[in-house]
Amino acid sequence: MFKGTYHHRIDPKGRLPVPSAFRRSLTDTGSGAVVVTLLDQCLAAWAPAEWARLEAQLAALPAFGKAVKALTRLLVSRATDCPIDVQGRIRLPSLLREAAGIERDAVVVGVLNRFEVWSPETWASFLRESERLLDDVSLEVQWPPPPSPEGTPPSAGPRTPRHPQAKPNR
Repeated sequence: MFKGTYHHRIDPKGRLPVPSAFRRSLTDTGSGAVVVTLLDQCLAAWAPAEWARLEAQLAALPAFGKAVKALTRLLVSRATDCPIDVQGRIRLPSLLREAAGIERDAVVVGVLNRFEVWSPETWASFLRESERLLDDVSLEVQWPPPPSPEGTPPSAGPRTPRHPQAKPNR
């Protein structure tokens, strides 16, 4: 799993240092490479095994649905294998860097089963928009989760989301 935010500089040959915590995670899974593609406004990198899972998920969707075809074409046609060199870097193709607006500086963000590479400006804009969205929207998510009764796993039993102004059940 990838987590955290890191700031790195891309060298003139387009090589990006992979954060050491991410390299350890990749090494632990036996991977010396990542699959990189354009996703939204950034570059997304998956370990090859995770990319294979994503491909299987895409293949399981209705093959002739317009949205499925578009998503599959966009993700897969732009995907490229990026080996990690002995210095822990990956070479990001110039076309992908240009499409994501990534030049010299990059923000590398862990997102569970992948990591993303953003231009600092686009990342800052994304953060502002996301924080505003979360302030404006009631997600009906209780955080932190309420404690579970002793001996009951936190995921046991259905939970009915309640509106904050709803009256308690009696």
